[in-house]
Amino acid sequence: METAVPLVAESEAFLAYLDTWTGTLPALELEAALPQPRQAAIISVDVIQGFCTVGALASSRVGRIVEPISRLFRAAWSRGLRHIVLVQDTHEPEAVEFGAWPPHCVRGTAESQAVAEFQALPFYDQLVTFPKNSISSSLNTGLNDWLAAHPAVDTFVVVGDCTDLCTYQLAMDLRLEANARQLRRRVIVPADCVDTYDRPVEVAQKEGGLPHPAQLLHAVFLYHMALNGVEVVRTIG
Repeated sequence: METAVPLVAESEAFLAYLDTWTGTLPALELEAALPQPRQAAIISVDVIQGFCTVGALASSRVGRIVEPISRLFRAAWSRGLRHIVLVQDTHEPEAVEFGAWPPHCVRGTAESQAVAEFQALPFYDQLVTFPKNSISSSLNTGLNDWLAAHPAVDTFVVVGDCTDLCTYQLAMDLRLEANARQLRRRVIVPADCVDTYDRPVEVAQKEGGLPHPAQLLHAVFLYHMALNGVEVVRTIG
């Protein structure tokens, strides 16, 4: 019986490749990302106070994506894009999901609200917001009905958090639905507008629960989206 190669040793070459891959992602000009802005949408997931500023799951690392996303919103709006959709955790007080995560972003609390930078946008009242009660933006949210009502939209820019959780689920849902239905659809993820939280091994060992290496999981899930046909770029602008 062969002895299994330790995961660290077996993965060394790929991790070196992954580091190079993420470090050399191309930038995409706004005009190239949105050649037909009226047929495009930006969908932002979970850029809310409960993941950026306050609450049990708030992360300063995640909070750093607010500025580049706000900048992208403004640039895209100036170019003529009018479909910006916010899908946001708005949990029931006794959410089933709280069996896996600490209570967070409960309906009616500040945590479930968009970050202040979004609310300050001059066109904020023209954005569409869907509440969600799980890491899926598609299940029981209204997003699928919105997509069905906007069949001309064929380019989607996905931003938000977390790279390996809600952002991944959203980008993959958009990509896989298009594949299954033979839709000519472009799904773009700018890496500077997505991120995930960090929880070191030593913290998890001390406090309980699972560790969460942000840098690794951010890179792996960007790569996995690209592996499945999502267009992953460094930035749009």
